[in-house]
Amino acid sequence: MSWLPMLCLTALPHLGGLYGGYITRKQVKTWYPSLNKPPWRPPNSAIPIVWTTLYTGMEYGSYLVWKECGGFTEDAVALLGLNGLQLALNWSWTPIFFGAHKLKMALIKIVMLTGAVGATMVSWYPVNRTASLLLTPYLAWLCLATSLNYCIWRENPDGDGKEE
Repeated sequence: MSWLPMLCLTALPHLGGLYGGYITRKQVKTWYPSLNKPPWRPPNSAIPIVWTTLYTGMEYGSYLVWKECGGFTEDAVALLGLNGLQLALNWSWTPIFFGAHKLKMALIKIVMLTGAVGATMVSWYPVNRTASLLLTPYLAWLCLATSLNYCIWRENPDGDGKEE
């Protein structure tokens, strides 16, 4: 059963990802195409693959920190708490952007998320370098996503997209 904590900690973010995918699915076919978007945006088909990979890597990192700290100990509280914060910010972005169509609020949220991931990386590094480095692709993706969110907000100030 020593694999159970690894499986649980690694699988956890996928639950929020599934909910986000549910919210996004309809909007990608209706609202999202009506928005002005930069030509360098990733294709919609890449998003589920990217997020599955990122969620798995980042939360395997949380398992490594959890293991290094001896479980949910006093030493792990702040480290895993930061991870929980970034995960909550992550999960809240999709309902704001795709669900409520609040582009500016989503931009604020993703900037906060990016900062929380950076703080998580810094806090994890002395404990488990591999765990910290597993967040690098996530941070890079967030930089791209933040830029995309900004460009979409800038080009669609009302958030409703173009009239069809």
